[in-house]
Amino acid sequence: MVRVLVADDEPLIRTGIRTVLESTGEIEVVAEAGDGRTAVHEALRHRPDVALLDIRMPVLDGLAAVEELRRRLPGLRVVLLTSFGTEPNVLRAVQHRVAGFVLKTCTPDELVRAVRAANDGDAYLSPAVTRLLLGLVSPVAAERRRRAAERLAALSPREVDVLRLLADGLANADIGRRLRMSEASVKTYVSRILTKLDCTNRVQAALLARDAGLSAPASTRDT
Repeated sequence: MVRVLVADDEPLIRTGIRTVLESTGEIEVVAEAGDGRTAVHEALRHRPDVALLDIRMPVLDGLAAVEELRRRLPGLRVVLLTSFGTEPNVLRAVQHRVAGFVLKTCTPDELVRAVRAANDGDAYLSPAVTRLLLGLVSPVAAERRRRAAERLAALSPREVDVLRLLADGLANADIGRRLRMSEASVKTYVSRILTKLDCTNRVQAALLARDAGLSAPASTRDT
């Protein structure tokens, strides 16, 4: 059973999240909080496996709470949830190396995937967030592109195929459908790619791919 803390300043949102997560039968919401300070207190009290935090909360916002939780509970996996997919929030979240970042407009399945991935030690970022972040990246200098291409040279052709689609913001299940692979196989490839590229999460790998000029071919994109 995955034990989760849910922090959001809207009680109705917390209730909805609890309902979605606990409907799986594999996830238990052990504590709730309406602000960041209470979230830290409840995390220290209940020691959950995953903390699902709204990025904008009173008293202490989600990112400030992440900083404190990293100091006091370094093993806790944090997923940030927000309706504000804005540049500062996304960039700060990546810098904090959170285990996940999903929008409040995500589907219930995506929310569950994010929590499960965090509990498994993986990083999950909503495809929408990944595309937003990549759109913020300015054209790179030739030297930066060369260095990125050199790092990607360590990948096998199949790993490059997976990275192309990952960099286009696709989730593992979507990558599997495009490449006719199982989702489990895609997950293995993604883990291998992150290790080879010395990246801590999918967004870092996607940024590196973008730096190298790697993008999904037209034949694999949605029409």
